[in-house]
Amino acid sequence: MLLYKPHLKARARSLRNNLTDAEQRLWNRLRRKQVSGIQFYRQKPIGNYIVDFYAPLVQLVVEVDGSHHLDGIQAKHDKQRNEYLERLGFKVLRFDDRQVLMQTDAVVEEIFQSSTRKKKRLR
Repeated sequence: MLLYKPHLKARARSLRNNLTDAEQRLWNRLRRKQVSGIQFYRQKPIGNYIVDFYAPLVQLVVEVDGSHHLDGIQAKHDKQRNEYLERLGFKVLRFDDRQVLMQTDAVVEEIFQSSTRKKKRLR
């Protein structure tokens, strides 16, 4: 069971109801076990954070970053976040909004490849 800060639950619910265009496009491709039969969840609280997409079976987190993630302060925060999630055993994939919108198939393929490799190791 994942532990998370209880105050994040309402924020996660709000984020699920207000996905960015890129998040919505990717969610349409990840939902209902479309990628390798793996269940993904969106806007999932983990620890002190809310991750964009989470696949518990393969311990995979997928983040979709807007342009503000290029800022030095935000980039540092993202690095700390990745390190935290990786210490918990998660693989973290990051894509920027433009990449998701312009190269959706390539993004989904990378997620598929990562989840398939992890799924094989679990067997």
